[in-house]
Amino acid sequence: MSPLKIEQGASSHSAYDLRSHMSDEIETHTLAVLVTNEAGVLARVIGLFSGRGYNIDSLTVAEVDHEGHRSRITIVTSGTPQVIQQIKMQLERMVPVHEVSDLSVEGAFVSRELALIKVMGKGEARVEALRIAEIFRANVVDSTLESFVFEITGTPDKIDAFCELMRPLGDVRLARTGVAAIARGI
Repeated sequence: MSPLKIEQGASSHSAYDLRSHMSDEIETHTLAVLVTNEAGVLARVIGLFSGRGYNIDSLTVAEVDHEGHRSRITIVTSGTPQVIQQIKMQLERMVPVHEVSDLSVEGAFVSRELALIKVMGKGEARVEALRIAEIFRANVVDSTLESFVFEITGTPDKIDAFCELMRPLGDVRLARTGVAAIARGI
């Protein structure tokens, strides 16, 4: 009998070789976390992320059920699939957490962000700022002789693109709400 031969480039898979089944690719996920609205809950959720070195790209929270005293935290985070799974499991184990939904894997969802952008400029830059704002469907919510404040809603990429076009026109100041997201359909 000849010895078993493994071809060059082929890998042997062992039940103990977990790395062969894991992806190291970084993914971005949007998590919706329904929690009891009480003091300290948000700090505990944030503590879970910071204590383990996980990054939060966006965070929004608001009460969604006044009678039931529940709030919804929307978190955009990134990591390997294993890190995302670990985050979800750790969130689910927290006592004030009622539900954790990974909108990124559960189907189609809608996400939007609101930003207020102050652009300070004079002369022709002001005309150009208004032209760009019209293209992006941004609203002027404040105006002085030296600045505009625009309100824009959309995806984070849309807001980033708008800001990049405004920066050459003058000093830009920015306030963003963070992502709000919800699943589509039923």
